[in-house]
Amino acid sequence: MIQMSNTDIHPFSIDIPESDLNDLHERLDRTRWPDELPDVGWDYGVPLDYLQELVNYWRTDYDWREHEETLNEFPQYTTDIDGLEIHFLHVRSPEPDSIPLIMTHGWPGSVVEFLDVIGPLTDPRVRGGDHGDAFDLVIPSIPGYGFSGPTSETGWDVRRIASTFAKLMRRLDYNRYGAQGGDWGSAISRELGTVDPEHVVGVHLNYLVTVPSGDLSNLSEEDEARLAQLKRYKSEPAGYMRIQSTRPQTLAYGLTDSPVGQLAWIAEKFTEWADPARPIEVDRLLTNVMLYWLTGTAGSSARLYYESAKSRGQPKRCPVPLGVAVFPHDLVLPVRRLAELQYTVVHWSEFDRGGHFAAMEVPDVLVTDVREFFQRFR
Repeated sequence: MIQMSNTDIHPFSIDIPESDLNDLHERLDRTRWPDELPDVGWDYGVPLDYLQELVNYWRTDYDWREHEETLNEFPQYTTDIDGLEIHFLHVRSPEPDSIPLIMTHGWPGSVVEFLDVIGPLTDPRVRGGDHGDAFDLVIPSIPGYGFSGPTSETGWDVRRIASTFAKLMRRLDYNRYGAQGGDWGSAISRELGTVDPEHVVGVHLNYLVTVPSGDLSNLSEEDEARLAQLKRYKSEPAGYMRIQSTRPQTLAYGLTDSPVGQLAWIAEKFTEWADPARPIEVDRLLTNVMLYWLTGTAGSSARLYYESAKSRGQPKRCPVPLGVAVFPHDLVLPVRRLAELQYTVVHWSEFDRGGHFAAMEVPDVLVTDVREFFQRFR
């Protein structure tokens, strides 16, 4: 028998047992619905009629096998790093001068976030673009998320994840690469630039929190409004953040046992954090939810909040060049002047559409901005 090294990279294909899908359907059929106050809209959480309609579509019209097949059209792999099996998409460009780029999702996202940007970024010539804008893409599932989960020990915070992703890029023989991300992917990408500055050429973000510092007397009205928004966001943390940062295990029981609970927990954010003029397509939302449900990673994904809150200290400065894309419907909007005090900002774009899930909401805009930022490193 051939002994496999723990550094081996194994081809991976999603193949969910039919019994798991039957179990899901049975649970959806047995949903025990709560009551609801009249005329409160979204003030108390996800409205009952909205969720019932979504669950009915999930049960009767959504076809997991169709989306499983779509996901399997992209080359996927697993490899053991630090005792955890890391799942990732690895889509190479046909162009010989492409830049390797690791793109990292956040919560409550997954690799599904990036499906619409893979083609344009890896093979721009097919879509009428310039071959000089091509990338080799590495799109990992964050440890504890989807097929990179669940984790089995404590300590999987942002820094450890970034160190693991640096090892992944070395294992793929990429000695010079870029990083991109939003939400947790933003924090992980910045940390990648900190732990592996010899190999990371630049970091592109579509989410950035800028902490007030220094002389704030000459800020514009727009900047002051953004700081006020940040103050509200930090002084009144959202319920999901408090729970996942303090009691992820307690939360896990409900979300792991109830698909409707898991759906509501995620669908709320895909509604509130997106550009209302560009709602997330329902099948894409459900496919994202399925990756949490089928892998049983509600709890381990939430643990990233707990681990990061526990390990949080003075943030280390990311020494590599930074590019920032600002989308108007994001959770908080960064202040450029403050960002420039903390980072080496070489690129800054402000857009009039899009929200927290830019790769899903406005993939064309994100692709163009990523190309523009990394052009300077070719």
